Amino acid sequence: MKKIIYSLVLLVSSILYSSCNALDMAPEDYYGSGNFWNNEAQVRGYLFGMHAQLRDKYQMFFYLGEARGGTQRTGTSSQDTSLDDERIKTNLLNKDNTGIDNWNGLYNPLMNVNHFIQKVETECPFLSEENRKGYLAPAYGLRALYYFMLYRTYGGVPLVTTVELLNGKVSVDKFYIPRATAEETLALVKSDINKSEALYGPSFAITKRSEWSKAATLMLKAEIYLWSAKVATGNHAAAGKADLEVAKTALQPIIGKYELLPSFQELYSTKESKEIIFSIHFADTEASNWGGAFLYYNAVFLDQKYGRNGKLIKGDTLNLKGGNTLRHEYKEAFWKSYDEADTRRDATFMEYYNEAQMKTFGVVMKKGIGSVNATNNRIYDNDILVYRYADALLMMAEIENGLGNPCANYINEIRKRAYGKNYSPAVAYAEGTYADNELAILKERDKEFVWEGKRWFDVVRMRAADGSSLAFSASANYPNTSPLILKENEHLLLWPVDVNTLTNNKELTQTPGY
Repeated sequence: MKKIIYSLVLLVSSILYSSCNALDMAPEDYYGSGNFWNNEAQVRGYLFGMHAQLRDKYQMFFYLGEARGGTQRTGTSSQDTSLDDERIKTNLLNKDNTGIDNWNGLYNPLMNVNHFIQKVETECPFLSEENRKGYLAPAYGLRALYYFMLYRTYGGVPLVTTVELLNGKVSVDKFYIPRATAEETLALVKSDINKSEALYGPSFAITKRSEWSKAATLMLKAEIYLWSAKVATGNHAAAGKADLEVAKTALQPIIGKYELLPSFQELYSTKESKEIIFSIHFADTEASNWGGAFLYYNAVFLDQKYGRNGKLIKGDTLNLKGGNTLRHEYKEAFWKSYDEADTRRDATFMEYYNEAQMKTFGVVMKKGIGSVNATNNRIYDNDILVYRYADALLMMAEIENGLGNPCANYINEIRKRAYGKNYSPAVAYAEGTYADNELAILKERDKEFVWEGKRWFDVVRMRAADGSSLAFSASANYPNTSPLILKENEHLLLWPVDVNTLTNNKELTQTPGY
């Protein structure tokens, strides 16, 4: 029944709000008057619809949070296909080539969240106070998530928190406003996530992983305050230990409440597992993801590539059943950063070579391989993992390191699972200096969170010994011969705004440095 309801909400969502210009706003509120907001089932359905819109935007985690992080091959793939998004992956952004446009389309779902908050806060008399809070808590969490994505991408952005309707349509001129400062934008993000936490109240129960929950709010709060503590953006100065303490407090209810799965390989084949905190749901006949864009193309792969044993790989070794074109490929230098005994390497990737002598390297990513359905077709139905317990452990390691406390135990919890029977004192992490620990945590996150939209944000946030971002450090890049970004190009830490968005809203200014 829930699957049917969810599918209906997708349809309602597509009717209710379609794309527009400028801020990609909802042009018409079909259910904004007497047709909607009349009973609790409609409120619940709208909340499902907001989750459906988040699913529509799931690629934002890769494009905004990972693609620029230095792990992606560019140019031509190992299968001679053209790889996508080279300008993003090589950090060659400028005002004429922005990589993404129209704020990555995030104001569309924001308008829906804003409308939901307005209606549930000020109307809907049929809701009990307890249920009203129960609906508003995830809504504020989702709004914080969208604005936090925008903040880390652009710095200060236009802050829109209300929706004004005139004859059932959004009053567009209300949204032609200047960018807020970075500090104002971050203040809204913090305010929303704190409201979400307060609305959930003191209780904490593990709920369905594909629905926003208090645990998701606490994870996002920790991430927000960790970023605020370490990253200076515009007029926001890094807040330091005070915000690290807030992040630590947010994570404490999570630690010990969830668990690492015994095997890393189980992560993408087990939905609703004890490790998952918040995920975006995909299922056969409902929605599929783009996992196939990271896998081999039959016409140039089958019976043409060689394995690590120098022997020809026969047939469709991963049982993909065709239909893919490799558009995103991870670098050889990144694959080589894994120890051979680290089970994450072969659970995440399959490497191959163009010749028996194994000189020309290629790799496909297996984390998004999906499953074979009842009709014997390959479907890409892996859930997109937004937050899981391994993230909580490694964020806690980073927080403790920033506070001057030991952090190795958190790193080693991850390594024990990664190495399995091969775990020993030789692969355990020993405490080092602040900079040593920071780089070790980053490298652990790199191996753990492939395709989970974290690498770029991680490398921007994390610090070298001199306090500068590891985006400027060659030691954090793959290969480690040059940094992701030169210090004199510091403006590239944020994205430029595309010319059409600037033209549509004359109140806007370009991101500094562009």
